[in-house]
Amino acid sequence: MFILSEDSQRTQGRDAQSSNIMAGKAVAESVRTTLGPRGMDKMLVDSGGEVVITNDGATILNEMDIEHPAAQMIVEVADSQEEEVGDGTTTAAVIAGNLLGEAEDLIEQDVHATTIVEGYHEAAEIALEAIAEQVSEETVDDDVLKQVAESSMTGKGTGGLTAESLAETVVEAIRHVELEDGVARDNVTVHTQIGASSNATELVPGIVIDEEPAHDGMPDAVEDASIAVLDVELGVRTGEIDAEYAIDSIDQLNTALDAEESEVRGYAEQVAESGADVVFTTEDVDDRVSTYLAGEGVLVFESIGDSDAKDIVSATGATRVGALEDLEEADFGQADRISSENFGDDDLAFIEGGAAAETVTVFVRGGTEHVVDELERAIGDALDVVATALESGEVVPGAGATEIAIADKIREEAAGIEGRKQLAVTAFADALDVVPRTLAANTGRDPIDALVDLRAAHESEGRAGLITSGEDVTIDDPFDYGVIDPADVKREAIESATEAATMIVRIDDVIAAE
Repeated sequence: MFILSEDSQRTQGRDAQSSNIMAGKAVAESVRTTLGPRGMDKMLVDSGGEVVITNDGATILNEMDIEHPAAQMIVEVADSQEEEVGDGTTTAAVIAGNLLGEAEDLIEQDVHATTIVEGYHEAAEIALEAIAEQVSEETVDDDVLKQVAESSMTGKGTGGLTAESLAETVVEAIRHVELEDGVARDNVTVHTQIGASSNATELVPGIVIDEEPAHDGMPDAVEDASIAVLDVELGVRTGEIDAEYAIDSIDQLNTALDAEESEVRGYAEQVAESGADVVFTTEDVDDRVSTYLAGEGVLVFESIGDSDAKDIVSATGATRVGALEDLEEADFGQADRISSENFGDDDLAFIEGGAAAETVTVFVRGGTEHVVDELERAIGDALDVVATALESGEVVPGAGATEIAIADKIREEAAGIEGRKQLAVTAFADALDVVPRTLAANTGRDPIDALVDLRAAHESEGRAGLITSGEDVTIDDPFDYGVIDPADVKREAIESATEAATMIVRIDDVIAAE
């Protein structure tokens, strides 16, 4: 009797476990060399010839054409890390891969998968306790937040800018959207524009959109602007039914044209008389309307996207209006300045300031598309970790120090665990050593020697990381060098890596349809 289709492929037992573990390890290994301040970049080329150059773990894994389902779980680890805390994606993926490697060794020693899973979960609980013990007692102020941002961006592509200078911009942006009940991270946007050095990157207290004025004669800038946001077509209304009209004389033609002109002028006069200085509409604007409004000194932007309209409403406090006759002064938003600027082939509208402004934009410049793309990713990660650190108020040492502390505590606790589960707990600690070992390898140091020195320094000093400064590599307290990570980044990396590794280890039967 056939239960499965003849085209199905089935892999069972040790072969299934080995295949899944191998796939997970391979994916983790692909991003390992990007870890740390001396991490290398990856060049990814898709089937269409599009090139992405980055050392961001989540970007690399998402750009790779991965088909193996177990390998895809490692990609999901990076995605989860990116979604929750914005950084630490490479760390999470690498830890997951090494947990699988350690599990493979245990399976070969006839340790049951269930025992490994139980041990890993127990070790993860110990790890979270160790992270809590590493949290700094200092208040998370602007100086600490700058160090968090700088630590996140060090080693990433930041063009001609230093991570230190960008960190100030990042912290200022997050502080702008800080609320009593947390941080409105979504109110910080990053807008990229090619055509200048990355040193031209700046913070815009408002939003930037890719739009140009509806008429060349309109003002380039409006100060203290009253803003109307419309979902209205400012032109001759057309019916939904195709119809033809027979005109028998020139008088009838003139009458029709006069009626059309009167309708168009009526729209223009309504807008001008409303008192709006600037109009954004999601619909089209007739050339005659834009010409008339240009003469009245009104700045108009037409056919803006729905998302841009929502951003403008959020940034200015305006109310979207769906009918021109409903437009009232109470619907207007306010901005300190609205301007239109040209950047090569692109025209951008800057909506800055205003009493109701809640949005801020990091306006990123760069000489090439690859530079601004990587700079955007680096700034995005930094914004996320600064927001995370500010909300939680908890930071821990970076540079591998936290992983060394976690592994040390797990090994200490493992001595009190009975049975084979102790082997799994110890293996979890060994898997965490991959972070300092990889940091050492990427700086050119011998990984084993560095690991021994780090453990010794941790035992004697209580905190030790691998500090990179220029060409020098020092083992010291990361807090003294401003190498700091949000505690939540470490927690999320441990939890997501553990979940993925244990899920893969428990699979002993793979049924694939062709």
